[in-house]
Amino acid sequence: MSWVIWITGLPGCGKSTVALSVKDRLPDTVILNMDRLREVVTPEPNYSGSERDYVYRSLTYLAKTVSELGHNVILDATGNRKVWRSVARKLIPEFFEVYLACPLQLCMERERARRDTHGAPADIYDKAGQGASVPGVNVEYEVPEDPELIIDTEKLGPDEAAVMIIKMLQKRGGLGVRGKEGL
Repeated sequence: MSWVIWITGLPGCGKSTVALSVKDRLPDTVILNMDRLREVVTPEPNYSGSERDYVYRSLTYLAKTVSELGHNVILDATGNRKVWRSVARKLIPEFFEVYLACPLQLCMERERARRDTHGAPADIYDKAGQGASVPGVNVEYEVPEDPELIIDTEKLGPDEAAVMIIKMLQKRGGLGVRGKEGL
């Protein structure tokens, strides 16, 4: 049975980098990146609550559909509202929530320093000061209450996080996890 992992956390916490590190170890995994999806679904986003609801529900449906086709999926998406992650948990039988915990200040420093935005809007935290809606700053980020895994990305790098995610999957019955030797 295929699985879906939602890697959630504040912008700049390392979601995309961790997702890519997992994919490096599990090459058949499909990464659904919210920022890339948003470019297609809302090419001129306003980041309103209703728009976010629409886009996150679309992302969840896409993940469900891809997993039903037999592919393992990683959702690389902030998903700042619990309700969106709950919808995914209800719709997808083999669903796992991984929370990347990272202090806001460190997320802000990482976001300002990163060269590859993985499709995310550049200077997102600076834009928050100009009124843009940014989870963790002027839009609430609802911390997961009971995720399958919490990873402190202030202390662990992306490769260590990827190994933790794969071990979590293997511990839960393998779920078809096959990866490169030596995780």
